[in-house]
Amino acid sequence: MAGSGGGLDSPGLDLLALMTGSEGMLGVVVEVLVKLLPIPTKAQVILAAFDEVEAAGNAVAAIIANGIIPAGLELMDNLSLCAAEAFIHAGYPVEAAAILLCELDGSEEEVAVSVKFVCSILKSSGASEVRISKDDTERQRFWAGRKAAFPAVGRISPDYYCMDGTIPRKQLAMVLKKIAEMSQRYDLRCANVFHAGDGNLHPLILYDANIPGELENAEKFGGEILELCVAVGGTITGEHGVGLEKINQMCAQFPDAELEIFHAVKAAFDPHNLLNPGKAIPTLSRCAEFGAMHVHAGQLRFPELERF
Repeated sequence: MAGSGGGLDSPGLDLLALMTGSEGMLGVVVEVLVKLLPIPTKAQVILAAFDEVEAAGNAVAAIIANGIIPAGLELMDNLSLCAAEAFIHAGYPVEAAAILLCELDGSEEEVAVSVKFVCSILKSSGASEVRISKDDTERQRFWAGRKAAFPAVGRISPDYYCMDGTIPRKQLAMVLKKIAEMSQRYDLRCANVFHAGDGNLHPLILYDANIPGELENAEKFGGEILELCVAVGGTITGEHGVGLEKINQMCAQFPDAELEIFHAVKAAFDPHNLLNPGKAIPTLSRCAEFGAMHVHAGQLRFPELERF
């Protein structure tokens, strides 16, 4: 996987499996073009600690802006890295507000040059500490904490609500600051773990379902995060789909004219509305109820359209 996900996936896969699902739509893959890449001869991970989460976000933008394409680029804030450290003992600096894990691969010469360049970017971006993996064992240990972040957070909270949105990388610092403000307003902790290189956020909202109202507040908090993603030029999903959970935020992302086209495409494949009815594509009336669609004089546009 290119971009930020490469550090979390096994390299050198000899089997390519494709799966297409029906989230209310249906399509068939008839042709696939793949490019095979050689397994890199060298890989190193840089662990950078920051005293401010926003500085870590700005460092991500600086790395990408300088033309570096890491094999993996992941961000963890203090809550998530402390949970992971207590669980896995990866050697993370628990006093840091956030850490970045940046994996660079290629030939020995390429990696040496790239590591030096990225370290200079991280230091100029305000990193308080920069470590370079000495061998493959240490590289794997650095990644072990990130891979275990979700179950680690599950050890410190009865429940958590995992969000998934994608934003332009230059907006990372601002969005992280806004999420921190939302966390205080909703009085719910939020652990930020995400594929920083792709701008793919995975805020984990911590709550206790046994406390009345906390689940509902977590859902509202999550919805507000997704709407923030749209507001800064992003999208409500990076990899987890829409289903029913994000259907209201579809109204925030797409105008009614585009939603009508979505319904027309769905109808072409599913004229009897048998494939997961009510999922993925909101009805126009639902968007009106959500408050993300203009209704004039009590009437929706195109009232002749069936509302399902």
